[in-house]
Amino acid sequence: MSKTIKNSVLMIVIMTVLLGIIYPLLVTGIAQLIFPCQANGSIFYHKGKAVGSELIGQSFNSPKYFHGRPSAAGEGYDASASAGSNLGSTNPELLHRIVEQEKKVRSENKLAEGQKIPADLLTASGSGLDPHISPEAAYLQCERVAAARKVPVEKIKALLAKHVEKREFGVLGELRVNVLQLNLALDKENPASAATLIAKDREHQ
Repeated sequence: MSKTIKNSVLMIVIMTVLLGIIYPLLVTGIAQLIFPCQANGSIFYHKGKAVGSELIGQSFNSPKYFHGRPSAAGEGYDASASAGSNLGSTNPELLHRIVEQEKKVRSENKLAEGQKIPADLLTASGSGLDPHISPEAAYLQCERVAAARKVPVEKIKALLAKHVEKREFGVLGELRVNVLQLNLALDKENPASAATLIAKDREHQ
């Protein structure tokens, strides 16, 4: 009996050391060596300060920035409350949210009544944390951003074109634009009051 107990305790100690200490340290070390950016949260930096992750969206409200899609995660883009609206397509509340969001997008971007708006600017993603929008949703905002920054719209469109991410392996997923990355590029091109504006927008999260 005592031998069985000793063997059991020894096995627990060995497995704890192997799987609870050595294996996690090995995997973490390999990740830091080969994929340091991804292992540390895929963080974006602005003037040496972390301003967000390329994997989690943010709320931008200033007209000088591109805006992401609506978020149903907590008060908006709350990573601790990741969720969609979970409202069915026939739910009147969902229709009301879409109608209100449409009014907001049209008003912000001074769109004609009949101009179509991409669905991703009207509806939240399943996680509520989607950092991307479609190129169509981004191009729709170019006139507003250019006017707010007092630069030619062609300059904004050219910068946007450089930040359209391709499909994985050429076939998986859709063309997309990371909103935070694009906004940081905007500030790099036109740095006047950029840091203050980013700080103000981040306060709304």
